[in-house]
Amino acid sequence: MNFVLRLLANAAALWVATRLIPGVIYAGGWIPFLGVALVFGFVNAFIRPVAKILAFPLIIVTFGIFSLVVNGLMLWLTSALSGALGLGFHVGGFWAAFFGALVVSIVSTLLSVMVTD
Repeated sequence: MNFVLRLLANAAALWVATRLIPGVIYAGGWIPFLGVALVFGFVNAFIRPVAKILAFPLIIVTFGIFSLVVNGLMLWLTSALSGALGLGFHVGGFWAAFFGALVVSIVSTLLSVMVTD
């Protein structure tokens, strides 16, 4: 059940980003959008930790601010993988990915706080 809640929270957070951030675009229905959320969850679970380990020196030097860049790159990677899978999710550049990841992080955190016991 926890997996389903996280998937729905990711989908909702990504949907909010598509509505608020120009350059974060989705064209399609809800079922493929759940596929985008699944890709996003995969990227965050498996690739993001490796990227954070590799970027650790920069994260330390910038007092953690570079982790926002890593988050943006993970959203951009989600866009690339979703495009390859034909899911209709597209991020138009680095700044769209950066601000989109910021929105996704905020919405996802708020939803996690509201859903947690």
